[in-house]
Amino acid sequence: MAEKKNEKNEEAESQKTEKSEVLKVEKNEKEEISEKKKKVKKIKKQIQRGRASIKCTYNNTMVSISDASGSVLGWSTSGLLGFKGAKKATPYAATQVVGSVSEKVKKYGIRELEVYVKGVGSGREASIRALSNNGFDLILIKDITPIPHNGCRPKKPRRV
Repeated sequence: MAEKKNEKNEEAESQKTEKSEVLKVEKNEKEEISEKKKKVKKIKKQIQRGRASIKCTYNNTMVSISDASGSVLGWSTSGLLGFKGAKKATPYAATQVVGSVSEKVKKYGIRELEVYVKGVGSGREASIRALSNNGFDLILIKDITPIPHNGCRPKKPRRV
């Protein structure tokens, strides 16, 4: 009986070692495959010049930075940063929005920006100042606020 138990133990041990050897081989294969995958890195495009679009309304401030072809690299709004209500349209919120966007875009290496401002909100000048303070060279500042050239037709006069 003792001999049978010893034989069974030896067989179990040999099976365990075989399994562990197989597992080691599989792990080595997986590591080789993962190493091959790790070598392929995604190259971030380096852009010298971009466009900053700032929309300042009475209720919010939106900033997006794109490359020359128009594909957006980063954007942010004052609502996204946690400002609520009337605080979204303040100049302070505009500077915070620009700071958030500039952090997202720094990895692309943008140095020069063309700034297009739209709207009549109070964060217009503050956002432009914040862009220049965050290390961007402003090449162009253009106001693209839509202006009516005759406007809508007025309501008819009220008859009393």
